[in-house]
Amino acid sequence: MSTTHAATTSSGERPAPAVRRAGGSAPASGFSRTARRRSDRFVLAGLVLFALYSVFPVWWLIVAATKNQTGLYQTNGLWFSGMHLGANLRQLFSYDGGVFLRWVGNSFLYAGVGSLGGTLVAMAAGYGLARFDFPGNGTVFAFVVGSFLVPTAMLTLPLYLLFSKIGLVDTPWAVLLPCFVNPFSVYLAKVYTESAVPWEVLEAARLDGAGELRIFFSIVLRMMSTGGATVFLLAFVGTWNSFFLPLTMLRGEQNWTLTLGLYDWTGKRLESGVDLTSLVLTGSLLSIIPLAVMMIAMRRYWRSGVAMGSLK
Repeated sequence: MSTTHAATTSSGERPAPAVRRAGGSAPASGFSRTARRRSDRFVLAGLVLFALYSVFPVWWLIVAATKNQTGLYQTNGLWFSGMHLGANLRQLFSYDGGVFLRWVGNSFLYAGVGSLGGTLVAMAAGYGLARFDFPGNGTVFAFVVGSFLVPTAMLTLPLYLLFSKIGLVDTPWAVLLPCFVNPFSVYLAKVYTESAVPWEVLEAARLDGAGELRIFFSIVLRMMSTGGATVFLLAFVGTWNSFFLPLTMLRGEQNWTLTLGLYDWTGKRLESGVDLTSLVLTGSLLSIIPLAVMMIAMRRYWRSGVAMGSLK
């Protein structure tokens, strides 16, 4: 050790560092890259299977809507056998006096008005729970969380008994009023308010003399646009696809929703021997178009929300 140290100090140069063996860390890094590639392939395969699982029913519905009554039962269900979509649409819109268009209008009424009113109520309730300190705040929020754990079907019969006493059964209000109150939407609104509406903004608005209603409608709702769009979309999809509540509340077919009307056409094959399967499938294909348009229209709100979250 002393001889080596003397040789080093006398020459004034440091000894060259020891050369590492080529096989020291390469196997570990190569193994990690191989494992990462395998995991990526596994994830990709899972995503492809999930995509096929999601797209398969839509593809089958598109193919079935282009067939006539004979082609539905005698040809391959996953491929086309003649283009009869135009004839199916004409028959769909003219059958039974065009009642299908009435059902479409009813569905837009229930889903649009009910979701808009329910979103406004949820935003107000969530904002109140998140930004106002009052006695029993935690208890109220606990009841909200507990109430959206109760299945909606369990509340349908009590609602029917209540609405029958006040004369609302078989009216649009029997479907609209339950849509205005959604505990899960209140929960989402409260959680989003806590992250998107700062205390400082509210205090500054109050110091400037703004009232609570003006603060809510002019400031809070604009800051909660992304959360409001999410609540509205979830409520719209849920109301559009609702089945058990309209089935219980509505009697006359003039007030039926699209889902309930197509279900009634499905049962006519057993009741009267009239097979309306092609019309049911064509109507089902048309029923998913508003949902797809709504998803595309709401994308810009989610993009702005993601950008705002990244800036925070």
